Amino acid sequence: MKGMGMMPENRKKPMSEINVVPYIDVMLVLLIIFMVTAPMLTQGVKVDLPETSSAPITADKNVESIIVSVDSNGAYYVEVGDEGSDPMPLADVRAQVAKILSQRTSSEILVRGDENVDYGTVVRLMAALQGAGATSIGLITDSAPDET
Repeated sequence: MKGMGMMPENRKKPMSEINVVPYIDVMLVLLIIFMVTAPMLTQGVKVDLPETSSAPITADKNVESIIVSVDSNGAYYVEVGDEGSDPMPLADVRAQVAKILSQRTSSEILVRGDENVDYGTVVRLMAALQGAGATSIGLITDSAPDET
C-alpha cells in the first residue's frame, strides 16, 4: 500500500476550458429579438405625401433638419432628428420652431403635408414658420412612378 491517506495518483486535472456554445446561442437569440423590434422603434406620423416628378434637393449633412408634419386631420407635429412630438396647435408649433431657430445658426425646415389636408392648412403653417424666423422652408413629397 502506497501512502495511506494520500491522494490517488490517477486523479484528473481540473478542466480549464470554457464552453462557449451556450453563449453563442444566447447571442443569436438576442440578435433575432433586436432585428424584430428595431423596425417598431421608429417614430413618425403617418402621412400620405403627394407624388411629384421633381428632382430631389440636396441637404447639408451637418445641419439637422426640422420636419413639421400635418396629418389628414390637420394636426401639427414637430420632429427634430429622431424626436417626434404629440399633436399641437399652430401657435405651439410656431413657438417651438422659434425656440429651436434661436439656438442654431442655420437650420432647414421641411414640411410634410398629407395630400388630403386642406391647402389653407399648409399655407397657414408655412406663414407661421416664416413668422418664427424660418428662411428656408422645403416641401417633402414622394417620387411619382415613371409613366412610360
